[in-house]
Amino acid sequence: MLSKKGIVICVVAVIAAVIGGYMFLMSQMAGQRQGGGAPQVKAMNVIKRDTPVTLEYPGTIIGKDTTKVTSKVSGTIVEKYIKGGDQVQAGQALYRIDSRTYQAALLNAQANLAQAQANLNNAKVDLARDQQLFAAEAISEQVLTNQQAQVNALAANVSAMEALVQTAQQNLDDTVVYAPMSGKLSVDDVAVGTYASAGTTALVTIGTSNPMMVQFSVSEAEYLKYVDNSVVPGQALPTKNVRIVLSDGKEYPGLGNVVAVDRAMEGSTSSLMLKAQFDNSNGVLIPGMFARARLVGDTIKDAILVPQRSVQQLLGKSFVIVVGEGNKSVVVPVELGESVGSYYVIKSGLNGSEQVVVEGLTNLTEGVEMAVTTVSADDMGFSFVEKHE
Repeated sequence: MLSKKGIVICVVAVIAAVIGGYMFLMSQMAGQRQGGGAPQVKAMNVIKRDTPVTLEYPGTIIGKDTTKVTSKVSGTIVEKYIKGGDQVQAGQALYRIDSRTYQAALLNAQANLAQAQANLNNAKVDLARDQQLFAAEAISEQVLTNQQAQVNALAANVSAMEALVQTAQQNLDDTVVYAPMSGKLSVDDVAVGTYASAGTTALVTIGTSNPMMVQFSVSEAEYLKYVDNSVVPGQALPTKNVRIVLSDGKEYPGLGNVVAVDRAMEGSTSSLMLKAQFDNSNGVLIPGMFARARLVGDTIKDAILVPQRSVQQLLGKSFVIVVGEGNKSVVVPVELGESVGSYYVIKSGLNGSEQVVVEGLTNLTEGVEMAVTTVSADDMGFSFVEKHE
């Protein structure tokens, strides 16, 4: 059994061990904090500038006018005056269909017309004779009336035969197929020997090459935003200053204009189709090419912009973390405006001179000292163009 002195010694030893363990633990934690250091973040200067609201949409290049060329009469193609890819003028001969059947039909119609005309001439001679006989009271009025009716019937027959001749002549003329408009031919043109059915067989496709159109769609939300922000009453969408970016990433030279807006939203996608027209004197634009249409809307004067990725939201509120004095984090509530490409327009909360954290935001709170690396928009791949897929 321990004496009182032994008990005291044991208690002191236990207390010393606890204090020593606590001090060791605290020293370890302090060492860990010192080893971890300030959190590494990337920050970017807030942008203040006049900012046009530019939206980008995927689209397709199409010809302003395109049509499939068909023949007006049926028959076998016996001559071809063009080749696929040719540039042709309106009224230029493209094909000739075997005309022998139509030539024979014309000759037959002409012969029938000649016979009908001869019959009419004979009837007219008889009518003139009967009129003299009737005047001499040598025949009855009924005989004269019958002869007049015969002349009228034969005259009508001549008119019918003339119409058949005109039809046969037109069919013969239509054995040559002409370009309905100026443009460029497709390469899927039919070959000599192909049987063409009137109005059915597509011989070749022809389309205008200048100007060209880009066809694209905007969402219902974007359309309504344009309506709300329109500076011109009744003009919901910007009609000028449309640009296109081709599949190689290069912007096509020159501006286009919106020339057609669909009358209704497309049901399944809730989108509105538009067409913008571009000059294609250089021949670069070809139907079927992919292009991104850029619509330039109103310009926001002295807009304050921050990258969208710098904005955090909690319980319906938006805020950014600003680099404060001594590189300490400062949480700043902001009111968001338009989205412009990779950025938000800030309506209130910032004055444009701040630097906001764009990377390393996880678990970052007020008053934390940070290791700040300043980056640019190019470093982060940010853009002022808002893209829609």
